[in-house]
Amino acid sequence: MPYQQATFAVGERFAEALSDALMAEDALSAAIEDAYAGTDEEQALFGEPGMPAEPVWQRSKIIALFDETADIEPLIRAAAETAGIEMPDYQVELLPEQDWVRLTQSQFEPIQISDRLWITPSWHEAPDTAAVNLQLDPGLAFGTGSHPTTHLCLQWLDNHLQGGERVLDYGCGSGILAIAALKLGAGSAVGVDIDPQAIAASNDNAAQNRVRAEFYLPDALPEGEFDLVVANILANPLRLLADMLAGRTRRGGRIVLSGLLEEQAAELGGIYSRWFDLAPAVTDNGWACLSGVKR
Repeated sequence: MPYQQATFAVGERFAEALSDALMAEDALSAAIEDAYAGTDEEQALFGEPGMPAEPVWQRSKIIALFDETADIEPLIRAAAETAGIEMPDYQVELLPEQDWVRLTQSQFEPIQISDRLWITPSWHEAPDTAAVNLQLDPGLAFGTGSHPTTHLCLQWLDNHLQGGERVLDYGCGSGILAIAALKLGAGSAVGVDIDPQAIAASNDNAAQNRVRAEFYLPDALPEGEFDLVVANILANPLRLLADMLAGRTRRGGRIVLSGLLEEQAAELGGIYSRWFDLAPAVTDNGWACLSGVKR
């Protein structure tokens, strides 16, 4: 069945209320995205403990899906009135009937990380059955393995894990780094994320990969130090969490930091050099990864 898709932009105060109002007016779905995604004004959202969190993007794009026969204008007008805003300008696109599951799956192929490490969606056969295969499907949580920062962290794990390490994956997203560490020989792995959906997704992915990892919201993380701390997040959280992440790394243990733009590596290296002897940054497509040993 074809669908109608309406797209429009609204200010930060009204995005959630308008999205809820559209669902009440029989929209089949209503998604909120950053209106500036893909531009220099794109805004990353985060909410680590002890740091300010932006509640929503400064300007949001709402993408609403309606039945083919729906009269869209009065529905949007009613939703706008409910949300307390003027009728927004919008664009409508007719989406032809498709097998959406098959179309989505076709966009995700196995990803080779190294000679022995692959990320393989569940609907694909493993390209190399003798390799270490991470079975991971795209979902709600960040981290399907396609981003350069995830590549950099996975490659570091593949090259440097010696076996038996106790690993902390801070900002675990889908749990991919904790799961990879276990499949590459780590003794145990703990993941932390601020998003309950990420915790649920990480637990599901660990079960799918037949490994045992523990995943927590930040305030629930048990006390203790780790042989290896991996944090693939963003530069600002890494700045604000430096003391905590260093405190979670045992003396002689190692840290791996990514989510950094190449030009941010020197500044972050200066911050973490208070505790760590850092190796030169490794880069990939404008992104950087720092690693070091705690003194």
